[in-house]
Amino acid sequence: NLGAIIATFERAVSFYASLVNINAYHQPGVEAGKKAAGAFLNVLAAVRSHLAGCSKSVTADEVAAATGAEPEEAWFCLVHLWANDGRVTKVAGATPAADCFAWQARA
Repeated sequence: NLGAIIATFERAVSFYASLVNINAYHQPGVEAGKKAAGAFLNVLAAVRSHLAGCSKSVTADEVAAATGAEPEEAWFCLVHLWANDGRVTKVAGATPAADCFAWQARA
């Protein structure tokens, strides 16, 4: 019964899409999301690599200048690393641009 309900829903979506002249099975947003995620992962890898090689605390602006990323994008990458990697520390500044991040090697 559940399979019949799902199949009916799929047919209804397909039929409605044909009525309003839309290809329900073409999803350019999904492809765009995959490309955006790939680009973000490349920037994240560059930011991680730069931060791991630094011997001092750095700001997002400094990381952006070194990696070629946008400062806001670098800040989001740094915050992501800080939240998900125990080796990254953060000292909050007066503004997000003044936040300092550092890499600490594991003992």
